Amino acid sequence: MQTLQIEATKYTPYIKMDPSGIFEIYGKSYPENTFEFYQPMIDWLEEYFQNPKQTTILNMEIIYFNSSSSKLLFDLFDLLEENQGKTDITINWIYDEENETALEAGEEFLEDFETLKINLQQKP
Repeated sequence: MQTLQIEATKYTPYIKMDPSGIFEIYGKSYPENTFEFYQPMIDWLEEYFQNPKQTTILNMEIIYFNSSSSKLLFDLFDLLEENQGKTDITINWIYDEENETALEAGEEFLEDFETLKINLQQKP
């Protein structure tokens, strides 16, 4: 399985899905077609979960996202929740102390996905 890496743009985040089980999503998310943009990541994850590593870590720092990205992130967390029995999943939701919106979004995901291990981490 190959690493999936998508470089950040003005409207889209940096994404790195590594077969070692370390995933990263950083930046802003308001692409013109959200589901088209994220489809390669979803496809990659579905393949990864066929034979995942024992531990899977997702480090996320989404500075800003629009409503369609919010729906996509909800779908992503759904996919992670569905597969948590296959691997020990940890999500590190990283936020800047001055970005209350990002913190609130992380808190909402924490409430909506009680069975996922989500760590809210303030950026140093």
